[in-house]
Amino acid sequence: MDAERLVRDAVERATARGADYADARLVRTRTEELTVRNGRLAGALSDEDLGLGVRVLVGGSWGFAARPLGEDPAAAPAEAARLALRAAKAMGRAQRSPVQLAGRADARGEYRTPFELDPFEVSPADRLDLLQAAVAALGGRDEAVVREASCSVRREEQWMATSEGGETFQELVRAGAGVACQAAAHGQVERRSYPASFGGNYLAAGWEHVLGMDLVGEAPRVRDEAIALCSAPPCPPGRRDLILSGNQLMLQIHESVGHPTELDRVHGHEVDLAGSSFATTDKLGAFEYGSRHVDLVADSTVPGGLDTRGFDDDGVPSQRWHVVREGRLEGYLTSREWAGRVGEAASRGSNRAEGWFHPPIVRITNLSLMPGTWTLDDLIADTADGVYCDTVKTWSIDPSRMNFQFTTELGWEIVDGERRRLLRSPTYQGSTPEFWRSCDAVCDERHWRLWGVPNCGKGNPMQVAEMSHGAAPARFRGVEFVGGSW
Repeated sequence: MDAERLVRDAVERATARGADYADARLVRTRTEELTVRNGRLAGALSDEDLGLGVRVLVGGSWGFAARPLGEDPAAAPAEAARLALRAAKAMGRAQRSPVQLAGRADARGEYRTPFELDPFEVSPADRLDLLQAAVAALGGRDEAVVREASCSVRREEQWMATSEGGETFQELVRAGAGVACQAAAHGQVERRSYPASFGGNYLAAGWEHVLGMDLVGEAPRVRDEAIALCSAPPCPPGRRDLILSGNQLMLQIHESVGHPTELDRVHGHEVDLAGSSFATTDKLGAFEYGSRHVDLVADSTVPGGLDTRGFDDDGVPSQRWHVVREGRLEGYLTSREWAGRVGEAASRGSNRAEGWFHPPIVRITNLSLMPGTWTLDDLIADTADGVYCDTVKTWSIDPSRMNFQFTTELGWEIVDGERRRLLRSPTYQGSTPEFWRSCDAVCDERHWRLWGVPNCGKGNPMQVAEMSHGAAPARFRGVEFVGGSW
């Protein structure tokens, strides 16, 4: 299969038949996942797909079509181009305003995720042995009733061509794993996860990332904390200071900064499914999103990020920019279609699709809170009345991404600068600007790390994308905690 020839052929056929602009992506994806629960294999997935997606612009309207590459891959470019053109012409009848593309998609080159150990060269048997050992290390106490370990590895290869002369290739590799223990005691059931909930942590890296997490070594602590939570008091309601761990702060970033600054959402293109955004374009450059300690940077070049790549699915090279600088809203996540709506001459490179079978849409890239100057020990010592919250349990946020509520797996009470009682299911709530404006301290680069989100859903029909959020523990003053019956 000559992948480069196939994508060029699709673009040439589309432009020859009247497309004002065309691009084609040929994508091959391979994913393998394993789950061990209570010593037994509970889940195994091995999936591979290969296909071609063609996007065209005709008279200011998009058309898209996709075809799997079966026994006759040479037939796919013509068929996909024909169907994409037909879709664009049909959509033209419902056009409100023509699409205008910012900048150009003429990049050429390739990008490959750097890694040390190719995860697909580590046998499934060896991966399974590691998970079995981690689950065994979660045992040893009767209260630990569900003991689980999982891992996931993925490789995506993408060939892309555009009618503006762009030709790119990318090989993106990521790996992730985690452990979790569910304990039952004193009439209570609690869960503890490591290094994060919902499958652990993922990086654009090889198997060395999984080995570096030391799942077996961390498992006894995870088990003991799950059991201890069963007899811990619930976090009491009231206003107090909040210190968020990195693995919780990353989701706060995702939900209350990442999604609200997707420019298509700002203009109402997610209202029917996942809501709108309070961060409207009249606020750009002036709105006080947070305190002066809040610097939030989008970066699709940061090493290890799940959206670290050479080019987005518009064919635009990866970039780094401030979304929030010293508390002020300074930028959005954009595509070529949307960048001009805020007066920008070119896209920020935030347009991505799930596989070959979807058209690209604006997605959160790697978005991080930049480190500050504190150590965690000093931050705790400087807090008179607070709670340190670790690892998300549940959450909700309103359609405009303004009002939210998060519950974490565990909290530590802080009194007069000392960590005291373990607290069960601390639940805090607030409004996005008020919350970020209350940030008065962020820990330094020694505490900062990337946390992967492998399952972000957006679009209608739904697409899943992956990205990372870097964070170090940070403090937020006077946050409202609410009681519950967890």
